[in-house]
Amino acid sequence: MKDKNNLGPVVGSIDGHDIQANQLQRKGWSWGNGYNTPSDGADTNAGQQPVRKLTKDAKSIVIFWSRSGSTKLLASQIAKRTGSDILEIVLDHPYPANYQQTLHRANRERRTNQPPRLKMSLPDLSQYETVYLGYQTLAMTLSQPMKAFLLAYGQQLRNKVIAPFLTEGDYGAGDSVDWLREYTGAAQIQQPLVVDGNWVDESVRNVDR
Repeated sequence: MKDKNNLGPVVGSIDGHDIQANQLQRKGWSWGNGYNTPSDGADTNAGQQPVRKLTKDAKSIVIFWSRSGSTKLLASQIAKRTGSDILEIVLDHPYPANYQQTLHRANRERRTNQPPRLKMSLPDLSQYETVYLGYQTLAMTLSQPMKAFLLAYGQQLRNKVIAPFLTEGDYGAGDSVDWLREYTGAAQIQQPLVVDGNWVDESVRNVDR
């Protein structure tokens, strides 16, 4: 499909929104486990409209944050198979397109314990039984935007079944699930679905399982 805004080809859609995931073009040695990947200044999801699909009948909702589009693609696969509503986490000040600059800012936020400000409102979650939480791990821990979301709204997930899904650079979930439990107090947190950020386009079998 046509490449828009240099973010790579359109690889899917979510609630009518095109998904571009530039990292999917980085396979093998060029991936560098994410951290060493040279930035082309085009791997950001900030310029697209946030997804917000809310219905009256859905019993589950996918809540996610995606910078480069990979987690957004994973969210679309899960939402399609579960019939879930969808809510995209939006930041007041999005991360930069340059990947190394993003890492520098994210590490500073983590060290200083100052996660980014959100630019969104939370709908009434009372109708949902299951919440699929999607995020990236950075430095083998919960990404700061998801931390900001959980600090603000985590207690509203206390009585839900939480099903985490995440993209990462070949280092696994780290301690992110421990933080989900800490911030939500939820008793039911399922085993996370973990996918390398550059292989989400080939993760359909893992999602189905």
